[in-house]
Amino acid sequence: MILRDPVHGLVAFEGLAEEVVGRLLTAVELQRLRGIRQLGFTSLVFPGAEHSRFSHALGAAHVMVRYLERIKATQGILPATERLDEEAEADALAAALLHDLGHGAFSHLSEEVLPLGRPHESWTVDAIMDPRGEVRGILESLSPGMPQRVAKLVRGEHRLGYLARAVSGTIDVDRCDYLLRDSHMTGVSYGVYDLAWLLRALTPAQAPSGDWVMAIEGRKGLPPIEGFFLARQFMYQQVYHHKATRAAEAIIRAIFTRTTELVREGAPPHGTPPALVDAIEGREVAVRDYLKLDDLCLLSAFRAWEESKDATLSELTRRLSRRVLPKTVPLPVGGDADGRWARALREARRIVHAAGLRPDLSVWVDNPSDVPFAEPDDESPDGLWVTLRHQPVQRLGRISFLLGELRNKRIERPRLVFPADFRSEVEAVMAREGLGGSAPTWRGP
Repeated sequence: MILRDPVHGLVAFEGLAEEVVGRLLTAVELQRLRGIRQLGFTSLVFPGAEHSRFSHALGAAHVMVRYLERIKATQGILPATERLDEEAEADALAAALLHDLGHGAFSHLSEEVLPLGRPHESWTVDAIMDPRGEVRGILESLSPGMPQRVAKLVRGEHRLGYLARAVSGTIDVDRCDYLLRDSHMTGVSYGVYDLAWLLRALTPAQAPSGDWVMAIEGRKGLPPIEGFFLARQFMYQQVYHHKATRAAEAIIRAIFTRTTELVREGAPPHGTPPALVDAIEGREVAVRDYLKLDDLCLLSAFRAWEESKDATLSELTRRLSRRVLPKTVPLPVGGDADGRWARALREARRIVHAAGLRPDLSVWVDNPSDVPFAEPDDESPDGLWVTLRHQPVQRLGRISFLLGELRNKRIERPRLVFPADFRSEVEAVMAREGLGGSAPTWRGP
């Protein structure tokens, strides 16, 4: 099987990879990912960001093919019990392809706004193990017990620990693909790093715990690894946490807050998906019903809600469809120990309340944050290790000066979000009260 990919170029799944990927591509659960955009509403800011979780799934599987090739080229130093075999290879390919199977609508936002109380990884495991699902049947036909093994791999568990960390770890096939893909599709270069060199820099080694890991080979392997983490940081700063994207997500939170109120009042808006009503009312949602909640389903509901008799819900959905986004102003970083966030929120809500709007559905404090390079302090196999000639393996953060400076530091970007109609009033109050913020800064662990 040969595919053309805008990120990786010519993508070939051959031999075992073709059997595993080719069979799974026919599953309705995997094809569903075509209906979920990778970056949710980021296309409101970066018009090219219309790519789907489906293309990302194929990209992750391609990276896994290359990762497995690197393991097979270097596994001569591994004990026989730690080497790849055909079963483990097939499991890893399937896990890479299926790792987002349970992803909800609007990227990660659905995990916040849908009252389901579970992360997408949990739904992925359920989708893989669903006895009525096509994926489970295909996996079982490929190898007895394969659904259970693949589900464990998605949870980060496998008899070959380095495979589990390749599916869910510090540098895994998911991140390796989405940084390059999201950068390309948004039209920016922040997420570009040298994937070929990064993979070539990996070599088997034993962590102090005794576990075998794919470590970074010597100091020559540092540049691509450092480039990877810098790319990740820049993408979060410039794309994933873009203020306009976060403003759109604030509207969606308000939409679901109002929808939840209406459902609990016994008046669900016309067009509300049954699975969403069940979730709001506390009933269990079956896997098959959850998987129907993709972007297309919820956007159709939003379109119907534009004509809702509820003026608040109608106005919110109309603003989203017409890209009438809230404005934002920065807040002081470092938490709200001095109460300035609370004061800014209170003053802005007072202004919109006087104009007849619901303050809780109009003004918010938004504080997206991220740790670009997280590293454990223990000797576990988690994180990344570096091999140095005639020396014990060491943590990456101890060898790389750059990553040592970033290690376990959190960056925050707190902002006040409010309707654009009130920009002059809100900014005037914030200036008068000294509530303005500064550029994002690093915070230590």
